[in-house]
Amino acid sequence: MSGARILVVGAGAWGSALANVFARAGSAVALWDADSELVAHIARTGHHPRCFRDVAFHPGVSALTALEAGSAFDCAVFVVPFQVLARALASVSEAGVSAAAVACASKGFELDTHRMAHEIVAAAWSGPVPFAQLSGPNFATEVMHEAPAAITIGASSAELGELLTGAMHSARFRPYYTDDVIGVEVGGALKNVIAIAAGIADGLALGSNTRAALITRGLAEIARFGAARGGRTETFMGLSGMGDLVLTCTDDQSRNRRFGLALAGSGDVEAAAREVGALVEGVATAHAVAEIAAAQGIEMPIVTAVASVLAGTSTPMAAVESLLNRDLTAETERVT
Repeated sequence: MSGARILVVGAGAWGSALANVFARAGSAVALWDADSELVAHIARTGHHPRCFRDVAFHPGVSALTALEAGSAFDCAVFVVPFQVLARALASVSEAGVSAAAVACASKGFELDTHRMAHEIVAAAWSGPVPFAQLSGPNFATEVMHEAPAAITIGASSAELGELLTGAMHSARFRPYYTDDVIGVEVGGALKNVIAIAAGIADGLALGSNTRAALITRGLAEIARFGAARGGRTETFMGLSGMGDLVLTCTDDQSRNRRFGLALAGSGDVEAAAREVGALVEGVATAHAVAEIAAAQGIEMPIVTAVASVLAGTSTPMAAVESLLNRDLTAETERVT
């Protein structure tokens, strides 16, 4: 049993599921969210008021309505919308809470600054802190119901990797450690954009061949971008790359895929977002990554096409046609 002291920040579906993962492995888990009414309900009933109401939180999870100054944890795990990650880090720091390490299970790029999670944490936390990115092919509902699952932990040190794998491993949940933090971050973020593209293609009834081609070429884009940022190619063949990509592109539990499906039907970004009714992280990521790719000369045709649809400068079908009419190239390339 782990015995690690873990603070999970964010009591949404994934944050709640991860809190249960840590508790099942024997960790002492504190779950906090800026929505005090939400955590008060969890503390009072042992159930989430909106997500998976039929599953109780593990007894090892303590829901906190307020952060206690002076409290200390082995790791603070942030599971909040990516665009508010910096604000959440500031809230925990300002509350006087200390953590020996910080992990992030949110996936994306900061829209205005283009920062990745490890860069946001480095700027927000007081002094250097070990960092880990958690990513893999997981839907919160299945994890909460204890369906077998696996995840990649990209940690900046072997010590943190060992801590987190021990703090998460149970009979139904298997974590894997890698020191390729950037690769895990990039894979987790960009798969959301490719899932939007896959949803658009399926919404246009373009067929299984098209979806398979999008997933395959999408993986090539993720690997190309990740290598340019310092990630390792083999990481994108693993759980946080290909695994997460296949899951989000093919299953309608994926909000990004459902958003693409809705967008193909209406052509209206706001209407598609309302139809999904939940945060679609791939939207901000598509804009940020398209800007980065253009500035750094990284070829990202699928991401660029998705960004053009989101910006209203292209229709879904016109974006598909633009991809098919690109200049012919070799399928494989050397990625260094």
